[in-house]
Amino acid sequence: MKRTFTALVLMCVLVAGAAPALAHDAAPNTITVPLFQRSGVIIDLHRVHVKIDNQVATTRIEQVFYNDSNSIAEGTYIFPLPVGAAVSDLVMWVDGRPIEAKILDADEARQIYDEIVRQIRDPALLEYVGAGAIQASVFPIQPQSEVKIEIEYGQLLPVENGLVHYEYPLRTDQFTRRPVESLSISVEVESNDEISAIYSPTHPIAISRQGKYAFKAGYEASYTRPDTDFSLYYGLASDEINANLLTYREGAQEDGFFTLMITPPVEADEDRVIPKDVIIVLDQSGSMYGDKWDQAREAVKFVLDNLNRRDRFNVVVFSTGYNLYALDLQPVSEVERAQDWVDNLEALGGTDIDAALHEAMKMSDRERSTVVLFLTDGLPTEGETDASAILDNVESMAPPNVRIFTFGVGDDVDTFLLDQLNQKFRGVGVYVRPDERIDEEVSSLYGKISSPVMTNITLDFDGMMIYDMYPETPLPDLFAGNQIIIVGRYRDSGSATVKLTGELEGEEHTYRYRMDFPSNAGGQVFIPRLWATRKIGALLNAIRLYGEDPELVDSIVRLSIRYGIITPYTSFLIEEQDIFTQSGVEEASAVFEGETNEAFASVSGEAAVGAADYSSSLQDAEAPAVAMSPTSLPTATSADVGQSHNGEREKTDGDDEAGGGGYYDAPMEQGAQPVQYAGDRTFVWRDDMWIDTLYNPDTMTPEEIVFLSDEYFDLLELDPVVGEFLSLGDHVLFVWEDTAYEVVPE
Repeated sequence: MKRTFTALVLMCVLVAGAAPALAHDAAPNTITVPLFQRSGVIIDLHRVHVKIDNQVATTRIEQVFYNDSNSIAEGTYIFPLPVGAAVSDLVMWVDGRPIEAKILDADEARQIYDEIVRQIRDPALLEYVGAGAIQASVFPIQPQSEVKIEIEYGQLLPVENGLVHYEYPLRTDQFTRRPVESLSISVEVESNDEISAIYSPTHPIAISRQGKYAFKAGYEASYTRPDTDFSLYYGLASDEINANLLTYREGAQEDGFFTLMITPPVEADEDRVIPKDVIIVLDQSGSMYGDKWDQAREAVKFVLDNLNRRDRFNVVVFSTGYNLYALDLQPVSEVERAQDWVDNLEALGGTDIDAALHEAMKMSDRERSTVVLFLTDGLPTEGETDASAILDNVESMAPPNVRIFTFGVGDDVDTFLLDQLNQKFRGVGVYVRPDERIDEEVSSLYGKISSPVMTNITLDFDGMMIYDMYPETPLPDLFAGNQIIIVGRYRDSGSATVKLTGELEGEEHTYRYRMDFPSNAGGQVFIPRLWATRKIGALLNAIRLYGEDPELVDSIVRLSIRYGIITPYTSFLIEEQDIFTQSGVEEASAVFEGETNEAFASVSGEAAVGAADYSSSLQDAEAPAVAMSPTSLPTATSADVGQSHNGEREKTDGDDEAGGGGYYDAPMEQGAQPVQYAGDRTFVWRDDMWIDTLYNPDTMTPEEIVFLSDEYFDLLELDPVVGEFLSLGDHVLFVWEDTAYEVVPE
């Protein structure tokens, strides 16, 4: 297996005893590694600090290695650089002493990578073919002691389509199986231009904006094995509302993928924020009694505290019947009295959802933007109790300006009703699980939607053939400080004027952006998997809400296979299921139907809420879903979704033997992660090898290539991305330009 290991942008090639890692009398850049030591070195600390000042990035890396073996570890330190990085001002220290380090260009690095791979019989370094590197001789690490390495380098980050992209090769610690004990990445950005979008497709980052021209972003983890590089984009504002485009195309003959980020001002002028009406519809039934009721009232008070100056509000509480704070919408001057009124309410009675929503729709003003926050912890038990009838009643009364945001508390809610409400009325649904706090979930969502700046948004792509776009139309409203991330496919290519049209206080406004949709292959490889994640989520929700459909089932199974997005309902695909032939896909579709029929059989309960929450998380994802073992999948069904996997292969007895390769040669053990990504491809473990899911045994006969032969290294000349495929191991089957190649062990 490949690099689901620790964090770091380096390779530490270690040797046992006092054998030198560098042959000083050999040709320049020649590395002799008589024995590859795979165990014994722990990374205690990996800290990265990035300072970007007007596109000039300075990266400072601090790492602490601990040798817990009884042998000296010494060798050469190789740090693969991001592709295209123009490194300057390189500084390297070991335990506070400066050491000489050399920057290698891509050709020099390739020679070293090839030689190391030949000697230690481990292809992991081939992933970095096409990139430069930093090389230095590392002081020996004595047994039971540590060494601290610091690197600082600078690079210029180009601007493409209004976006600045920073990348840090985080996943390169595949030479130790032990997780990094402490990992952190902090990024500080300052710009002369106003900053619009901030986005990481790879890691969940915390963002702190320092006004319009600066921000900080951070990521931390403990005992982790990162399996992807760290990537961060930020946009340079050129208009009040900015749009930035990223694209990817697998081949010149294939349709392309795109990600479009629409970003409003970070801090909208209060006079520019659209005045809105906020109607809080709160479940007051007896089942809310206790901590839930206390948290719900705190959530209501938070919302009222954060109304804008020109907003209006009202509160509708319901149990057996309903109760209103006021007969009509109130100005913000009434907030304090309303909060006192909410404080004195008690939770008791049944659940009359229909009457409460009827009253909320009745007081809606068609001339103003209206937000309904609907919070409940149960099924309707009073008045109209049929969910379809309640939904019909709301639809018949709601004006087009109403947006409904739902909060389902606990597992006894009607997921069908809640999800239909937020989807039909262009809102968002949140499920507050038993271990989560209501007030935190409500305040988090309301903080994002408190300041609308554009409603009723439409996009026109100037004749460009766009399809399979998510979120689907109608698009959500645009709020200050947030962004809409849209993914989709495009058929043609060329330059197009993308028009964004929406309403600002009843007046229509249009923004125009000139964008390029390339015809050539290449781009950002995360985009297809993000698109597939969104599409699978939308299809799962469609099946859950409207029932099985053979075409939807087939689409989900094929997307799951192609892009390695394993859901609770397709976890069987990572077992020994035949997924390469048409008959195998048909069989997989039949198994999928059985899984979803059981998971979606009920509209309420733990399984139903889990299914709704998980499907929505895919549909609204801002980053691609990753391959998961069954035990790491959300509990969305009570059915056994597959055998237990712990996501990481244990070391085999042959791993430390001279000649290496034991890690790749040994059969895949139970407990291994059987899905890997390389470039834009998904590989699954079958028949003791990694197989590209694009392989079709019905139409392809693989060309056999012996591992480490001259023909093996010639494969790298096809394209640098082939190195990523080869880095998976010594037995790999992949497809390139309709030809299948099978790398076989010697």
